[in-house]
Amino acid sequence: MLDDRRFIVTVGSGGVGKTTLAAALALESAQRGFRTLVMTFDPSLRLKDTLGVGEAARLADVRVDTDTRAPLHASLLDARTTFDRLIERYAPDEAAARRILENRFYAQLSGTLSGVLEYMAVERLFEVAASDAYDRVVLDTPPTRQALDFLEAPARLTGFLDSGALRIALKPWFDERGRLGKVRRLGPLGRGIEAFLDKVVGLGLLRDMAEFFQAFAPLYEGFRTRAGEVGALLRSAATGFLLVTRPEEDRVAETLFFARRLGDAGHHLDALAVNMRHPEVTTRPGRRTGVAGEALMTWLGDRDRRGLDRFRALVTGTRVLDLPLMPEEPADLVSLDALRQRLVDAWA
Repeated sequence: MLDDRRFIVTVGSGGVGKTTLAAALALESAQRGFRTLVMTFDPSLRLKDTLGVGEAARLADVRVDTDTRAPLHASLLDARTTFDRLIERYAPDEAAARRILENRFYAQLSGTLSGVLEYMAVERLFEVAASDAYDRVVLDTPPTRQALDFLEAPARLTGFLDSGALRIALKPWFDERGRLGKVRRLGPLGRGIEAFLDKVVGLGLLRDMAEFFQAFAPLYEGFRTRAGEVGALLRSAATGFLLVTRPEEDRVAETLFFARRLGDAGHHLDALAVNMRHPEVTTRPGRRTGVAGEALMTWLGDRDRRGLDRFRALVTGTRVLDLPLMPEEPADLVSLDALRQRLVDAWA
């Protein structure tokens, strides 16, 4: 993974240390001499705290203060900012861009609509892939359900752009006076329909939606093309996936399901990281039994060992990494470097 893949994608459910491992992988990549960018699509944006970068990373790639052989940069995906940049870059002219950016429906769509984050992640990945600024990019995705949304975003976006619903939306529903031209031809019945829609939905909203889709029409083909190219990139030999989980046995089914989905979609799963495993406790000879906390730690160590053994037995053809629990959660570059070394040792 760290020698042959240009793109490394960390995936998994919430609370497994995925974001921190993405940062550790990026740190190791830069240490090996690769110009590296670590990007997070996680709405919690924990990566900025781990790497010590501020809100500026939402607007541009920020250099991380490390002494690695090659520079390490971090980027925080902001859906609205990315969407605005795309409009400004690909709109036919400045007037067309302003028409979209100032549309009230666009203001809601770009900030709140489910799936926009994943779509913008696709576009941001395409932008970085087309650049030669970095030798390697490490992607930190949201938790499992949203991570699946990210992986499926190119196909979903293409499906929407090819759908009948979009063709209907592009029809000239409103006349030059902003009235529903088609239904007004129906006379009193049409006026009744117009009044009903105005009461239930609001003609202003429908008008904003129609104007947005009309204004956005020249950009559809570019979106379709880029979505297809990113979908192919995620399945190519340039991209490898690190699936992160914890050793609890109740996580086995979910983790195997995700691994199977990756394989079925044609993605390359390079390793499964079983993270934060509690150490097994061995009572010293002559030690008094019943010490506070010892029974709990013994139980946790035994439980995690059983879970790790189960992963090793069920996951075939993929490297399983054993990453023991650290004394403290990595929260700065010093502790992150310690995790980086543990990751390297587990991979050896």
